[in-house]
Amino acid sequence: MFQLVDVFGAGPYLGNPLAVLKLEADASTEELQALTRWMNLSETAFVLPPTQAGADYRVRIFTLDRELPFAGHPSLGSCHAWARWSGSLKAVIVQECGIGLVPIRREQERFAFRAPPLLRSGPVEPATLARVLELLALKPDEVLASAWVDNGPGWIGLQLRDAEAVLAVPPPGQLDARLDVGLVGAHPPGGDVQYELRAFFTNEAHRVIEDPVTGSLNASIGQWLFARGLAHGRYVARQGTAIGRYGIIHVSQGESDEVWVGGRVETYGEGQFPLRSRAP
Repeated sequence: MFQLVDVFGAGPYLGNPLAVLKLEADASTEELQALTRWMNLSETAFVLPPTQAGADYRVRIFTLDRELPFAGHPSLGSCHAWARWSGSLKAVIVQECGIGLVPIRREQERFAFRAPPLLRSGPVEPATLARVLELLALKPDEVLASAWVDNGPGWIGLQLRDAEAVLAVPPPGQLDARLDVGLVGAHPPGGDVQYELRAFFTNEAHRVIEDPVTGSLNASIGQWLFARGLAHGRYVARQGTAIGRYGIIHVSQGESDEVWVGGRVETYGEGQFPLRSRAP
């Protein structure tokens, strides 16, 4: 079975699409990678029976060229699809993935995942930062702060002067190494949206792609903003504006300082999709 879902969209076809396939048994990485390339979406998720105690399901998440231990919009999309298939009305659903167990809770019409701990944090090496700034045509004085905010994909976070500065960054082109960069800038006070984000990653051909809406980046940027006292309690972020999308992300901090990232998930298509072996 499969579902084609939209995650984080403020309306139809405005978020980040995801194909979710339900498998009764695991398949080889090569088979799942080949199917992901054929789907040609930024990510495809494969829902499997859990292997760890306490998990409701297991998910394997693939981009067009690699498997990820964790990603945000595939986690919310997979949880929504699993709940739809199983008929579960649980308030908190536990996902098993490459980084371990990730709680996902219902928030009225939204799902929200608990942000996993950062795998890498702290200052960005000067040579790496200089390369990133060159790629994005940014001057050092245009960046208010920078840090590693890696929770799986490998994000570097850059805080710019404001949302307008984030949207003004020209689309990058080509790079000879893998790079995952997120930009964040604040909107003027008093509006419905507090922060604007953009996410750039390098694909298998070393071409830099802008992601429509990125749960993992919003999670790590949220942890970064809360830790520095720039955000308090909860806020709303927007992403995808520069490429004609309108993703809305709800970010909040719990009583134990944990960060939750949520958004709307809708199924736009579903049916049968038998996985075919590539064996000769």
